[in-house]
Formats: sequence, structure tokens, C-alpha cells
Amino acid sequence: MKTEQLAEKLVAVSLSLLLLLSHTPKVFAQTDTIRVKDKRLLTSALKPGLKQYLVYFQNTKDNRSLKFWLWLRDINLETRNGEKVFTITQHWYGSDSLSYRSIYSINKVPDFAPIYHSETIGKKTKAFNWAADKVISADTIANNEAKNFKLDFTFANFNWNLDIETFEMLPLAEGKSFAIPFYEAGIPAPLYVLYKVTGSELITTLDGNKVDCWKLYNESDYNGRHFTETYWISKKNHEFLKEEDSFGGGYRYKIKMMGAATNLLPRFAK
Repeated sequence: MKTEQLAEKLVAVSLSLLLLLSHTPKVFAQTDTIRVKDKRLLTSALKPGLKQYLVYFQNTKDNRSLKFWLWLRDINLETRNGEKVFTITQHWYGSDSLSYRSIYSINKVPDFAPIYHSETIGKKTKAFNWAADKVISADTIANNEAKNFKLDFTFANFNWNLDIETFEMLPLAEGKSFAIPFYEAGIPAPLYVLYKVTGSELITTLDGNKVDCWKLYNESDYNGRHFTETYWISKKNHEFLKEEDSFGGGYRYKIKMMGAATNLLPRFAK
């Protein structure tokens, strides 16, 4: 998991530098800005249920091995304190226990605004309460590694850890670009991240069906290295089916498993 976490952080840093430098009216003149307050995400398109993905890494200099993970994301609709919310639980499984991590997030249904986020790696948990104007450590969580953390926001933002769900709710169309205010709990500041619809493609799913998808693309440069991310989102069902990322001679792939994939969670010993 260390390789994957490093790649994610490098991408996050590179995006931060790129977009902080390019955050000007000219850059966003032809771009749809997805502000939380505007409620432009199609939250009705986000389908509750368990979704499973195969995640694997390819190092082009090593033609004898790949790194694999199984990624589970379980979306539920609940009511908390009289308010409808999405609760999203993630589990990452690799070939050893050091690869495992679990993530739990709560978001408002009308606008997908974050309320709470926690991530556990090994025995260490970081937990945050999230609002439109700030994020602070969740004091109710015992041994919170993010204790005393607080960051004031200059603009409301979405949880970057839930980018896949956010993409499934975008009003995707030919030629569109989106500036999305994202924040990953614990990094220095939120930022606007630019994603472009670069076209469409028919892809074959694991059950043999052909599905017409929008291709959503992001790229950046950092420290002399070029990073790209491409996401395939089905036009009909707003469903994330595939991802391909490149960075420094390596590739990361994510493929959605068929609905018949066994739910492993109930089979683990309590």
C-alpha cells in the first residue's frame, strides 16, 4: 500500500501546485465550477449499495510482477438527526494486513457536503468533523491521531476521498470541463481541481456488455514528472466503471467487478 499512497500524495501535491498557479478567471472562463452551494451534483444518480473494484499497479520496468488490491465502497442512505445523509464505508484489502485500511464518510444528500470523515490505517485513526467553513478533529473519537487539528476554509468544498462518487454525479456532456473544490482531510488547504470530458468510448464490462461511457480526464506536472488520470463513467447510469492513471513509468488501473462478486465482509470472523 505504500506505493499507492505515495502515488496519491504526489498526484495531490502536483495538482495543488498546478491549480494554485492557474486559478485565474481566464482558466475557468469556459469551465463549469461545481460549488457546494449551487447543488449542481446529480445526487439522485448516486446508487446505494456495495461496489467492488480490482485495483492493480504496473511498473513498466518490472515485467514479472503486479501489485493487486480489492477495493470495497458501500454506499447507504440514512437519516441522522432528522437529516438525510449518505454514509460511505470503504475497505482496502491487499496481500498482507499492512495493506488494509478502512474509511468512513458522512455527506448530506441534497448537495453532497461533507459532515464527517475518518480513516484507519493499522491501529491509527484520523477523524474529522467537516463544515462549510472549517474542518476540525472529531473529539469524540478515542486516540484520534488528528487531535487538535483545525483548518478554516475560504470556500466550501467536497471530500476528495470521495472523488469517484462525485464524478458519478457530475452533469457530464461532450466538451465540458469542471472545476471541483476538493479537500483531502489533513492536507494544507482545499483547491479547485480541473477535469475535462475528452470524449466517449464503448467499453466491454465483465459480463460482456458494451457500455457507452464518458471519458473524464485530469493531468498535471510535478518535479519533472507528468501525471494523468482517466475515468470512464457510463452515460446511461452515471456509473464509474474504469480508471487508468499514469505517473513516472508506472500505471494504476481500477476496474469495477461484476454485481455477482461475493461480498467478503460477512465472512470475516467477528
